[in-house]
Amino acid sequence: MNTYTLNKQKVMAKAITAIAATAASVALPQVFHLIGVLSATGAAAGTVFLPMHIPVLLAGLLAGPWVGLIAGLLSPILSFAISGMPVLTLLPVMTVELAVYGLVAGLMSKTKLPAAVQLTAAMIGGRLARALAVLVSVNLIGGEGSVIGVWDATVAGLPGIALQLVIIPLLIYRLKGLKKLYE
Repeated sequence: MNTYTLNKQKVMAKAITAIAATAASVALPQVFHLIGVLSATGAAAGTVFLPMHIPVLLAGLLAGPWVGLIAGLLSPILSFAISGMPVLTLLPVMTVELAVYGLVAGLMSKTKLPAAVQLTAAMIGGRLARALAVLVSVNLIGGEGSVIGVWDATVAGLPGIALQLVIIPLLIYRLKGLKKLYE
C-alpha cells in the first residue's frame, strides 16, 4: 500500500472513532438516566458513574489527542441538543472538562506510562479544567457554582472514577491491536 492509502485509512479510522465515541457519550448517559428513573434515584446514576467520560477518555487513549478533543467537545453539546442534558448551566463547564479529558488522554497515550497512570493524568487535567471553567464562569460572567462544587462533584463521582480506572485500562489492553490503525 502506498502512503496516501495508509494516511487515508488512518484518517478514516480516527473519524470513525470520534463519531463512535461521541455517539456512545450521548447514549450511555441516557441508559444511566433510565436506570435512575426506574430505580427512583433520578439523575444520581449519571452523577455517580460518569458514563459520558468513558468514551471520551477511551477515544483519546486509543486514537490520540485530536480525536479525544473532538469527542470531548462534541459530546456534551450534542447530548444537550438531543436530550437537554447536561443542563444549560453545566454545558460550558462539562464541554471544557470533557475536551480536556480527551486531549490529555491523547497526549498521555504517546507516553510509555501504564494506561492507569495515563488515565489518572487525564482525569486530573479534566477536573482542573472544570475548576478553572467554574472560576471563569463565576468571576467573569456571573455564572453559578463554585470550585467547592467541583470537589463535591468529584467526591460524588468516586464510584465512576473507580469504574473508569478498572474498565478503561482493561479495554485499552483488549483493544491494543486497534492502536495500529491510528499510527
